Amino acid sequence: MKRMTHTMRLAAVASATMLVLAACGSEDSSSDTDTDAGDDTPTTSNIDLKIGTALPQTGNLAFLGPPEEAGVGYAASLIEEADTGLNLEIVYGDSGDTDNKAYESEIPRLLGEDVSAIIGAASSGTSLQFIDQVVDAGVIQFSPANTSDAFTSYEDDGLYWRTAPSDVLQGDVLGNLIAADGAATLGMIVLNDSYGTGLAKYVTEAFEGAGGEVVAMETYNTGDTSFDSQVSAVLAANPDAIALITFEEVATILPSLFGEFPAENLYFVDGNLSNFGKQFPKGSLTGAKGTLPGLSIDSLKAFTDDLNAYAKESGQFPKGLDEFSYAAESFDAVNLIALAALAAGSSDPADIAGKLQEVSGGTGDGEKCTTFADCAEIIQNGGTADYDGISGPITFDEVGDPQDATIGIYQYGDDNTYGAYTG
Repeated sequence: MKRMTHTMRLAAVASATMLVLAACGSEDSSSDTDTDAGDDTPTTSNIDLKIGTALPQTGNLAFLGPPEEAGVGYAASLIEEADTGLNLEIVYGDSGDTDNKAYESEIPRLLGEDVSAIIGAASSGTSLQFIDQVVDAGVIQFSPANTSDAFTSYEDDGLYWRTAPSDVLQGDVLGNLIAADGAATLGMIVLNDSYGTGLAKYVTEAFEGAGGEVVAMETYNTGDTSFDSQVSAVLAANPDAIALITFEEVATILPSLFGEFPAENLYFVDGNLSNFGKQFPKGSLTGAKGTLPGLSIDSLKAFTDDLNAYAKESGQFPKGLDEFSYAAESFDAVNLIALAALAAGSSDPADIAGKLQEVSGGTGDGEKCTTFADCAEIIQNGGTADYDGISGPITFDEVGDPQDATIGIYQYGDDNTYGAYTG
């Protein structure tokens, strides 16, 4: 299942990984349907579907906003081309973060637009600030990037879904990677929210399970601008390796580590794995590694090339994209919501939620398909579609988590950008 240079199984370092976790399914319909004689399967005439986004245009994950929004826009453009009778409208909004709290005005605005689903947030901590508001409104919340394990057991009325895997997996892979690289002691600088502390917990469990010892774990809060005390405390513990479980604050943290700690013993995570390029002196990050949920970006080159071309030509991001993290997961989120609407013959959120597990292949009785157009044809011919996405098979379980997931391992080169780790 795993496509990256180094791939790991849940209890074994350096092998393929698949994780079975735990997903949800849940009328007024804005669709008109016809029924074939002798068949009670609706053939869709028209469904007016509106999806909002609460993705980070601002805040400490703003670097993930462009690839995620481009993934949404690109999927919507292909759905429109398919001409299935599904009329899709995207309303873009900003999630911000827990410091600037953009979501406090954006979520009410999106709900006021009568959306069936909101895609976002990227940050687990931010999503937890408004999930109750979305669920109480009877609207689907679908994140392409939330990885906190808090969502697996959250009381969400079957309305919360995600295409990103729980951090149970990423923590296991990262902790085992650090141990396999020869580190006996580990220090961590950790964002103090559900994402940061949750991921740190699973990294610790894996690293200590492999015989290592976590000798320092320093936390900080969203909105903090100085990290000198955290860096000093971790360096004072003299660890063999340091894991940075942060968001974009890493750009402020790193200069304090340069010259004080070897770059090849630094480890990044999905919240901060970024192409820094000329932001830092050449070679500053050479040898550092990081983990990122999803199929290898190298293996997705055809998709990322097409996505970048769409971003430029459509005018959504005229200068193009320089990050692609969670673009595929965002693309798949739109396709899954749209396919579930087709399968339900409805734009009602509860009806859509009731079909999301089915169209992902989670019920185990569908016909495999890999594009919206092909899956839509199966549905409109009376069959059951099993969508395998750009980000992977997905296959939702009964609480809205993807059952099959992949974690890629990357390594920084002299140009401070990352590529697949070849070991």
